[in-house]
Amino acid sequence: MKPAALRLFARGCLFITLLLIFPVFTAADDGARDSELTFLTPMVYITAGEFIMGSTPDEREYGYRLDEERGSQAARHNRWFENEARQKVNVGAFYIDTYLTTNADYKRFIDSRDYPPPYIDKQTWDAYGLVHSYDTARRFLWHNRDYPSERGKHPVVLVAYRDAAAYCQWRGEQEQRRLRLPTEPEWEKAARGVNGAAFPWGDTFDAQKLNSADAGPYDTMPVGQFDSGVSPYGLHDMAAMVFEWTATTCPTAKNQMIVKGGSWDDYPGVTRSAARHCRVRSLQHILIGFRCAADA
Repeated sequence: MKPAALRLFARGCLFITLLLIFPVFTAADDGARDSELTFLTPMVYITAGEFIMGSTPDEREYGYRLDEERGSQAARHNRWFENEARQKVNVGAFYIDTYLTTNADYKRFIDSRDYPPPYIDKQTWDAYGLVHSYDTARRFLWHNRDYPSERGKHPVVLVAYRDAAAYCQWRGEQEQRRLRLPTEPEWEKAARGVNGAAFPWGDTFDAQKLNSADAGPYDTMPVGQFDSGVSPYGLHDMAAMVFEWTATTCPTAKNQMIVKGGSWDDYPGVTRSAARHCRVRSLQHILIGFRCAADA
């Protein structure tokens, strides 16, 4: 092979190596809407081993008091935190997305599969009996298979459990790796680390480290904005922004799945890593999104 050809071949090998080492952040370009794009979304490797899951009575009381300091009695009245059994759990090694799945990410999926976009009619929404009115939900509705203006980097919402699982399966096919939703223990370990911290950044609530009801815009916002609020593994938005579907079935209702993390309209207690809620699989909520995981 001639020297010029050798140099060209070496450059090509280097380019391919760099692509494998430095995967693309698919939410970085709001204008990128190429449904044919094959991409690798950044994931974090979580090592195998034990971690502290759940909370003690004192830690649950801390969560209740945080909410009550802000005038909310809902958590204590409904005993939301009483199902957070403190325990040591051993999980195998796995990968999990650094960022929440965005509208721009999800659009590639629905365009590729001709899949229904995130939309819900007023009758269905009202039948849920949720606190938020349909007028509040309107700003999250997709129209003509396109996400709301200037929300490409926002986390996708109004996705049922089956939609989230279908997206992970599809993205795995594009990236030639098997993707799925994380289990509850996987999600919680990724959020809080191994030592049982209340929040991804530690035990003390700080409204400047997340998008919650305390200091947020009372809406979703572009993912990855809170560098000081990342988890011990470097994951963004594991507290608040949106609840996240997990692959763990609710122990008291087989048609429900556990969601984690809290959302943009929640107070601190609900955004703790140990907090857990059950939601019907078919629910399309403006407060629920997701991220994908993979076996290591």
